[in-house]
Amino acid sequence: MKRAINFVKKEAVLSASALLAIISAFFVPPSAEYISYLDFRVLSLLSCLMLVVAGLRNIGVFHYLASTLLGKAKSTRILSLLLVGLCFFSSMLITNDVSLITFVPFAVMILSMADLKEMLIPVIVLQTIAANLGSMLTPIGNPQNLYLYSSFSVSFGQFILWMLPLTVVSLVMLFIAVCTLKNKALNIVPQKSDKPDGKKLTVYLVLFAVCLLCVLRLIEFPVMLVIVAVVAAIVDWKLFKNVDYGLLLTFVCFFLFIGNMQHIPAVSDLIRRLVTGRELLTGTILSQVISNVPAAILLSGFTDAVRPLLYGVNIGGLGTLIASLASVISFRCYGAAETGGKGKFMKVFTIWNLIFLTVLLVVGLLLCGLG
Repeated sequence: MKRAINFVKKEAVLSASALLAIISAFFVPPSAEYISYLDFRVLSLLSCLMLVVAGLRNIGVFHYLASTLLGKAKSTRILSLLLVGLCFFSSMLITNDVSLITFVPFAVMILSMADLKEMLIPVIVLQTIAANLGSMLTPIGNPQNLYLYSSFSVSFGQFILWMLPLTVVSLVMLFIAVCTLKNKALNIVPQKSDKPDGKKLTVYLVLFAVCLLCVLRLIEFPVMLVIVAVVAAIVDWKLFKNVDYGLLLTFVCFFLFIGNMQHIPAVSDLIRRLVTGRELLTGTILSQVISNVPAAILLSGFTDAVRPLLYGVNIGGLGTLIASLASVISFRCYGAAETGGKGKFMKVFTIWNLIFLTVLLVVGLLLCGLG
């Protein structure tokens, strides 16, 4: 029982999605049709991207990049801009989760070495916001984008055009936010970092290109899945331990739940009426409670308006700590480094998130109104 309770605490979203799937099965009995509910393309893309990014991380690509850049920091403001910028731009390609897992601990180490622990909270909070907002530009930046991009068959160019205005506004706001932090001269001796293994780097970059070709719909997902899985197993089979199977199972459970709900006319019609025309606000609000990935999967089954839904679940990643589960990563990293100050962290986190949420929500509503 204790192990079950600990699992539910650790995998709260997975547990909730599994419960919903089980309950829905009482209304729509299990059948072979359940298989049709699953989006195997999305599941394959997520798995392959996780494998490739894990490989790049294991050979030290991101650590090497960060160490090289931070050697140029001559002031605390430039240092903060680099740490926040790393999360913003890297998340576009390696997802918000991986960006934070990689660069928040790095920021903790750098700021501690430079005797700047008072900057830990504001920098980590802005790194978190940067990762959640930078990731919204591309289909592979976060799970909800990849799912909606695939499910609604949006073209790559159209997706970028939709998300670019919000991304630009986010970048400007992050720059202004960092400029409000204190500034003083700094002389950091960057930690030496070995260059990544050239052969493995080449292999992982090729595999990443294969994933992008699938994202662009230039190759079919089974081809990508076989290539990435076989090569990853040959190069480093331990990479399969880095796949977030909990996230994949969460997707499966929500696919089953939504598929069943769509087969109950009364429920389906009610949800559709509640969501239609309110996708942006519904996505933003629902994300605050169940986080933005489940919100995207849940709402996508009851609307065809993908653009406002994209805006809603991406903007909705701001706000509460659980609005984007990537934010929990930052909170845990800070907690591991500093046993005290969690209350202050939540205060600063909430203030900055509400500021960004309010501004971007207004911008999102204006963009939807204009087009």
